[in-house]
Amino acid sequence: MDIFGIPIQAMMGQLLIGLINGSFYALLSLGLAVIFGLLNIINFTHGAQYMLGAFGAYLLLNKFGLGYWWSLLLVPLLVGAAGVVIERTMLARLYKLDHLYGLLLTFGLGLMIQGFFRNEYGSTGLPYSIPEQLSGGYNLGFMFLPKYRGWVILASLVVCLATWFVIERTKLGGYLRAATENPQLVQAFGINVPRMITLTYGFGVALAALAGVMAAPIYQVSPQMGADLIIVVFAVVVIGGMGSIMGAIITGFALGLVEGLTKVFYPEASTTVIFVIMTIVLLIRPAGLFGTQK
Repeated sequence: MDIFGIPIQAMMGQLLIGLINGSFYALLSLGLAVIFGLLNIINFTHGAQYMLGAFGAYLLLNKFGLGYWWSLLLVPLLVGAAGVVIERTMLARLYKLDHLYGLLLTFGLGLMIQGFFRNEYGSTGLPYSIPEQLSGGYNLGFMFLPKYRGWVILASLVVCLATWFVIERTKLGGYLRAATENPQLVQAFGINVPRMITLTYGFGVALAALAGVMAAPIYQVSPQMGADLIIVVFAVVVIGGMGSIMGAIITGFALGLVEGLTKVFYPEASTTVIFVIMTIVLLIRPAGLFGTQK
């Protein structure tokens, strides 16, 4: 069966790839949106922290014999803890300065982390095998669905929606949002705002590391993997609206699908279609699709 002269298997295969990419776009842009929306920091270290997640899984397996499931639990905690240290020792000193200083600091940190791993492991990719429980797949008739890729899509969606629910529908999320608008008032209610800010940054970093662990069996573990992805993710965040949690989620998945469809109908534009959309959105709605104009 063909659609517009294209075999349905080929189209569904590209849509699956687009949905996989969209899962990582959504997770990473969600982490960026949490950090920017609640801390007002443009975290250019995010790509390196995503790469740290993949390398963390690789090192736990090869140095300590801990497999994928342990990495899925431990690596976000470890990388998130490293993010807490970065926030307390470096970023906290810049909050009263222009946002450009935080951007430059995180950009420099990202280059340093990437350079260290490139020096230690080279620029070639390192393999990381799919966990045995998720190997194989299902024949759906019109396409073959690998179990692991289905797991990534489902897990990403659950994490994204759970994060949105906590921030937008719970008392803790209300405190977080109030702390960004009026930290002195929130502090007067006995809430430790600096600690809340620190943990929020650590959580955003942990989301990037979680995406890195899930990406390791699909893409090879490489020092360049974060640098190759972060520019696209920033475009996703801009399109969705800087700081918009739901905007990051919807736009991440949607643009992954758009990218997949573009590879079917016009492959030459697949690497630029997201940036074309970003340009159009900025011209029509500068705050982004889900953002609010301040």
